[in-house]
Amino acid sequence: MHIPFARYLPILSWGRDYSRSDLGNDLTAAFIVTIMLIPQSLAYALLAGLPAEAGLYASIVPIMLYAVFGTSRSLAVGPVAVVSLMTAAALSNIVDQGSMGYAVAALSLAGLSGAILLAMGLFRLGFVANFLSHPVIAGFITASGLIIAASQIKHIFGITADGHNLLDLIISLGSNLGGINWITALIGLLATGFLFFVRKGLKPLLTKLGLGAGLTGFLVKLGPIVVVIATTAAVWYWGLDARGVRIVGAVPQSLPPFTLPSLSPALLSQLLLPAFLIAIIGFVESISVAQTLAAKKRQRIDPDQELIGLGAANIGAAFTGGFPVTGGFARSVVNFDAGAATPAAGAFTAVGLAIAAVALTPLIYFLPIATLAATIIVAVLSLVDFSILRRSWSYNRGDFAAVLTTILLTLAMGVEAGISAGVLLSVLLHLYRSSRPHIAEVGQVPGTEHFRNILRHDVITHPGIVSLRVDESLYFANARYLEDCIQTRVARDKDVRHVILQCAAINEIDFSALESLEAINERLREMGVQLHLSEVKGPVMDRLAAQHFLQQLSGRVFLSQFEAVQKISA
Repeated sequence: MHIPFARYLPILSWGRDYSRSDLGNDLTAAFIVTIMLIPQSLAYALLAGLPAEAGLYASIVPIMLYAVFGTSRSLAVGPVAVVSLMTAAALSNIVDQGSMGYAVAALSLAGLSGAILLAMGLFRLGFVANFLSHPVIAGFITASGLIIAASQIKHIFGITADGHNLLDLIISLGSNLGGINWITALIGLLATGFLFFVRKGLKPLLTKLGLGAGLTGFLVKLGPIVVVIATTAAVWYWGLDARGVRIVGAVPQSLPPFTLPSLSPALLSQLLLPAFLIAIIGFVESISVAQTLAAKKRQRIDPDQELIGLGAANIGAAFTGGFPVTGGFARSVVNFDAGAATPAAGAFTAVGLAIAAVALTPLIYFLPIATLAATIIVAVLSLVDFSILRRSWSYNRGDFAAVLTTILLTLAMGVEAGISAGVLLSVLLHLYRSSRPHIAEVGQVPGTEHFRNILRHDVITHPGIVSLRVDESLYFANARYLEDCIQTRVARDKDVRHVILQCAAINEIDFSALESLEAINERLREMGVQLHLSEVKGPVMDRLAAQHFLQQLSGRVFLSQFEAVQKISA
């Protein structure tokens, strides 16, 4: 029983060796991440269309649960921009924002997303995320970043605007520009400018002034807190809320409450697709960050256990007043750079946020919504990366088409349409590429036993023998392509008497491909041509031997391509 517990509860592994040094490092990292998370959590709740306190609630219990079940020692779990946007997009089509039903639907979305992640982890389905190619994910995040930034402009200028795609947002913003609150605009623009300066210019400035790297990094992390304090104080001192500046207002002074998501079949059926997309996107973003940071310390991440950890975190959010969460890139990097040694740093962060939820919420009563919008804009614009278009164009036109389509559909139709198209395009591109495997005619490199493509190398070939190397496993989608290639090659050369399939790159042959091989064998036999196989891998050979194909094969099976050519040409 010890092995299963250790496998599903990674805390039993790292917790056993927890040291005083680890404690010091984790407390330091937790302090820095807590400072960063307070304004971020409030801002992402705003982005999701929920009250500010929901951001704090979604950052407490989920982090603790991930610390128990997750395998990354640096990943910081909580609300993130893209998932918050997807939450708002999904819920606004079902219930009215600001209503009690909206908050309950957010709980249900988190619970359903968590259940999907948990089930995928228990059934070891982490590979499903591989169907989303990195270029498609990069395109989706870039487009989402633009939509998120555009959606916050209304808060920067103190106007109203609606829409979940870039076109609708631009039209709505344009039609409401006449209602700009100039005091709000001044606060929003100054906050945005200062945060951009903190992100890009403060660190070089402090370094020039001779400050150490540790102190410089800490002061940079304090930037959002400084903006929050300064703008909140300004609104309070001058009574700017009475002049139309929207503020956060009263935030409950409490720990996360116990909440119950709705189990209504009608609601859950509407949330199922968005929950699945949020689960997949959240997992892909989280596992990418976790593996990148783990590699720097030569640590190992278990993708299937990560699914369980993230699933538990989202289920925790559903029962404690939150909304869907995942591992965030920015806060995880901060956590890593601050020296987090174990997932306990996340638990200590949760304690810090719990203290903030109980003791500090009265202090943010006068916090301007424009400041939270500025925090979101600065955070998400760092995700925008149009260079992926240039790099994918120069490398592969198919990937470029997938990226461009994902970006355009996300901008024009919203996040759900964009990521759905991205998933579909990723799968279709994979099927298209694998349905047309690279098949090279090969010849012997002089003076060696190696065989290479006749179009790339000066090689020795033998009249009457055609050697073909198939660089892909054979299955139902590409078996007919192999048939056509062999048929075309043999048909144009009447002297061919032997066809050798070099199978070194074939890891599997499914039943459809086996039937195609039988058809190829029979067709070549009728043409007076023998079919031979070489370098067949053991597992593939076992499957072929279990059928009647080898008995019906017109030629032979050779250990190596060199042996095949030598014996056939002798």
